[in-house]
Formats: sequence, structure tokens, C-alpha cells
Amino acid sequence: MLFNSFIFIFLFLPIVFSGYFLLNHFKKYQLSIYWLALGSLFFYGYFEPKYLILITISISINYIIGSLMNRSEERGKKRILLTIGILFNVSLLGYYKYADFFISNTNTVLGTNFNLLHLILPLGLSFITFQKIAYLVDTYRGETKDYKFSTFVLFATFFPQLIAGPIVHHKEVIPQFEEEKSKRISLDNVSKGIFIFLIGLTKKVFIADTVAIWANDGFQNYHNLTFLESWITSFAYTTQLYFDFSGYCDMAIGLALLFNIKLPTNFHSPYKSRNIQDFWKRWHMTLGRFLTQYIYIPFGGNRKGPTRTYFNLFIVFFISGFWHGAGWTFIIWGTLHGIASILVRLWGKTKIQLPYWISWLLTFQFVNVAWIYFRAATVDQANIMITKMFTPNWAEFKEFLSHPVRHFPQSVTYKIGTLSLDNPKLIVLSLFILLLIAFLTKNSIQRLEEFKYKWFNIIACQLMLILVLISIFYMQKNSIFLYFNF
Repeated sequence: MLFNSFIFIFLFLPIVFSGYFLLNHFKKYQLSIYWLALGSLFFYGYFEPKYLILITISISINYIIGSLMNRSEERGKKRILLTIGILFNVSLLGYYKYADFFISNTNTVLGTNFNLLHLILPLGLSFITFQKIAYLVDTYRGETKDYKFSTFVLFATFFPQLIAGPIVHHKEVIPQFEEEKSKRISLDNVSKGIFIFLIGLTKKVFIADTVAIWANDGFQNYHNLTFLESWITSFAYTTQLYFDFSGYCDMAIGLALLFNIKLPTNFHSPYKSRNIQDFWKRWHMTLGRFLTQYIYIPFGGNRKGPTRTYFNLFIVFFISGFWHGAGWTFIIWGTLHGIASILVRLWGKTKIQLPYWISWLLTFQFVNVAWIYFRAATVDQANIMITKMFTPNWAEFKEFLSHPVRHFPQSVTYKIGTLSLDNPKLIVLSLFILLLIAFLTKNSIQRLEEFKYKWFNIIACQLMLILVLISIFYMQKNSIFLYFNF
């Protein structure tokens, strides 16, 4: 069940919302927790029912280990339990996500012929794994309570952030589930939730899924792309990923607000960044927070000298890349960001400050090119695309604006007015405007903070909903979010 599907918007969400607050109205507080937890489990099981068993086992084992640690006074015993818990979570993720990667690479290096398992990664397992590890580590440090099982299940499965984050801490959401004021409908939170949910829905359905047409066809035809077409493909994917992931983050925040739960901000105008460090303070912020608190700092952070600091940075970004996907393309992507982060630190020692627009442009172009490895199916595909991007063909400029883009979109017949989606003027103008929005305008979190009851906001919400409905019906777009794959 997708946030951008009719069954979710017009059936699942109203039923879960109504049942939750109806139970709270009659002071059936514990039943309301069960209701929301069961609704979240149903939401998860709708994608693949058999993985409900897996997530139930994972939740139960993590709860038992956490409870045993909370009740133990022995440091050594708690350390053993923590080790068991981390190994369990990492092994579960490793088996489903990385088994085929290691098997295929073993076959290549050793010349063996082990059969691949062809396992399907359970949705959200990467996010669930990090969230559980953070909980266990915090429990080991004495920072958690012995929560009720029902409350822990809801923390582990709360549907707005279950599949693609944000990666939340127990101390951020569990107290909110238990607060008295969260049991009553808040018109302020409902209005804000609907407002930012519709912004996210518009980003996903109307923008990201449309730009995806150019990105997908470009990558599918990468061998035939010209210099300009390869740049269009890269900018298309950079734009698609921005609006797809930020759209999901907006929708997650909005859905949680309907239930009076405030999730942490996970996305804050990353394409405005002036360096890679700033980029990772804005992009997937809760992932960066997890990697910093549970890997970088325990490894020594920047407390053990420059060499160890650079090593720790590299390890963090290597893990980030590998966490995103079981492939060399993701490892290269993470490694590139690790190297860039080290170079930014080294540059900072020179005390030379570049003009704003130069540092911004260098950062954005690095991110844009690195996304090629993030999106490409193979390292070879990424290398070919990047080679084409840096092999100018000046004669191509003369005829570009007078002819449709040759290699995409090939199978799409959608039109906007009299313009078809292979019209170069429409493509370039659309990407230019969308990137300007990302570069220059206030983001949705800032707009949420400014949100007030007024006619302009009501009309804006209605227009966004109309755009989304037209886009879903006319183009029949109901695609999954990109981060569901990770």
C-alpha cells in the first residue's frame, strides 16, 4: 500500500484515523495503541504478507533483549546481550540484502559456481535495522525504560515512517504516544498534517514521477546518449530523487501529525549546500545522525588525531553507501562522498574561503555526478554515462533546440498541451524551473512552520489535490518511492 494510492488515501487512512481517536474518546487508551500498531502491521503486510512473520520475530527478539538489559545490573551481561542483539539485526539484514552480493563476488573472485538465492529484500528492513540497533545501544547506556510491548511494537512499526524513515529515536516518539494531549484530535495538527502531506504528494506524483520518464529512458538508452542528453539524464535523476525523497519525508511528517506525533526533520534543502558536510546535514538527516552517534563517535570521532578522523569519516561514508544498496555502484558512491568529506576538512585548514556561488556550484555538480553511480545498474553503465557527460560535442548545440531528444522518452505518449515529453524546450525548461525551486525557494518544513489558517493555504491545498488526482488518473502513475528500494 503506497501513500500515493487511492486505497491508502481514501480507505486505509480514514479507517485507522477514525478508529484510533474513537477509542481514545472512550478512554480506551491501551486499545488505541493496539489499534494503531495493528493498522501499521496491516500496512506493512499489504506489500508482502509473508514478511509480517519476519518483522514480528524481529520486533519480539529486540524487545526481549532490550527488556533483559533494562532489568540487568551486570555490565558484562548487558554487553553480551547488546552484542547478541546487534549481531541478530545485522545478520538479518545481511542475509536478505547482501547474500547474493557476496555470493556473486565470491564466484567471480574464486571461480566458484554457487547458486544465487534471489531473495527479495523486505521493505523497510534497512531502516528497521538501524532503528532497532539505536534502541538497543541506548538501552545498554541506560537511556530507555522498560516499555510495554504494545508501545514498543507501535514505535517499531508506526506506518508513516516504517518503510523509508526517518530513523527515529525511542525518546522522540514513545513519549508522544503516551502523552494525554496526543489522544485527542488537534485541528491545528490535522490542518498542518494535511497541508504538508499534500505538498509531499504533489512532489511525488506530479513532479518526481513525471521527471522519472526522462531519467529512466535516459539510463535505459545510455549507450546511445549524446553529450547533452547524458547531462539531461543526470539532471533529470537528480531532480527526480530530490522531489521523490523530499516528497516521502513530507508525507511521513504530515501523516504522523494527523496522530499528533511530530517526527524529526529528515530533509532540509540539501541542494543549497556549499560543501559535502553541509549536504549531509540536510540530506537524510536522521541517517547522518545515526551514523554519527552510533559509528563515527564510538570509533573515536575526531578525538584521536587527523589521520584517525579521516579514517572514521571514510568508514562512515563507506557504510552509508553499502547500507543504501548491495552493489559496487553504491560502494563507489559512498566512497566518493567519503573522499569529498575528507577533502573539505583538508581545505578548511587552508583558511581559504571560496565565493558562495563557486562553492555551491562545485558541491552541486559533485552531488549530481555522484548520483550517476547511485542510479546506475552497473559500474560500467555509470562510467559510460560520466564519460559522455565530459566529452563535449559542440555541433550538437546547434540542432538541439530544433529537434526532439533522440533517445528518450521512446515509449511515452503523454503530452502537456501541444508539447510532447520529448520536446527539448519542455525538458530543459522544466528541469531548470524545478532546480531553481530547489535552489532558491523555501522548503516545505519552512512553509509548515509558517502555516496559518487562511484562504490562500486552503486554495493551495485544493489545487495540489487537483493536480495529484489529474496526474494519477491521466498518467496512471502509482509508482513506489525510490527509497523503498534501499
